[in-house]
Amino acid sequence: MDLKQFDAVLFDLDGVLTPTADVHMRAWSRMFSRYFTEHGIEPAYTDEDYFAHVDGKPRYDGVRSALASRGVVLPDGDPTDPPGAETVCGLGNTKNSAFNEVLLEDGVEPYPGSVALLDLLEAHGTAVAVVSSSRNAVPVLEAAGLADRFVVVVDGLVAIDRGLAGKPSAETYLYAARELGVPAARAVVVEDAVSGVAAGRAGDFGLVLGVDRGAGEQTLLEAGADVVVKDLGELVP
Repeated sequence: MDLKQFDAVLFDLDGVLTPTADVHMRAWSRMFSRYFTEHGIEPAYTDEDYFAHVDGKPRYDGVRSALASRGVVLPDGDPTDPPGAETVCGLGNTKNSAFNEVLLEDGVEPYPGSVALLDLLEAHGTAVAVVSSSRNAVPVLEAAGLADRFVVVVDGLVAIDRGLAGKPSAETYLYAARELGVPAARAVVVEDAVSGVAAGRAGDFGLVLGVDRGAGEQTLLEAGADVVVKDLGELVP
C-alpha cells in the first residue's frame, strides 16, 4: 500500500498522531480530585473512576456519571458556564482548563511512526489535514510540535462554527477535503476509532486506513476500514 498515490491524507488526531488519551486522563483526575477534596466527597477519585464513568463519553456526560457514582447531583447549567461554576457544564469546562494545564506542564510526544509518515508525505508533496472531534486540537498540535505541518485543521470548534455534524457523519472529513481542493475519491482517511472509520466509509473516500490502538483489527475492518495497521510507521519504507 502506497499512500503517495493519493492527493491528500486526512488524519484524526488523538490516537493517530498523538497519544493524548493520557493527557485527558490526568486532566480528569486533577479536576475531580480537587473538587472531591474541596467538597468532602468520598471515596476519592481514582483511575478506575475514569474507565468506569468517563472514558469514551462526551465531556458533560462523564461529569454526570462520575458525580452520580458518589450520589452527587448538580444542575446542568450551560456550556458557557465558566470553569469553577457549580454546574455540570462548569465542571466540564474546569476539566478543559485542567487539560490545558497538563498539556502545558507535561507536553505530548507524537507517535514516531506517524511523524515518519508525515515526513514521507511532505517529501512527496501530498496534502495533509487534521480532522478531530476535539476542541483542543490546535494546542495539542502545538505541544506536539506538529502545528506547522497542517494548513487545514478541522476540529470541534470549526465543526460548531460551520454547522458540521460530528463523526460518524462524514461532514468534517468532506469539509477538510474541500478545503484542500481534493475530491474524496482521491483522499485517504486515517482513524483509530470506530466512529471515525465509519465517517471515512460514509464519505466514499479513496481509502480508509485504520490504526489499531486498542479497538481491534476486526472491529475496525467491520466498521469500514480497507486496511488496518498497528502503527503508521509500517507504511514507511
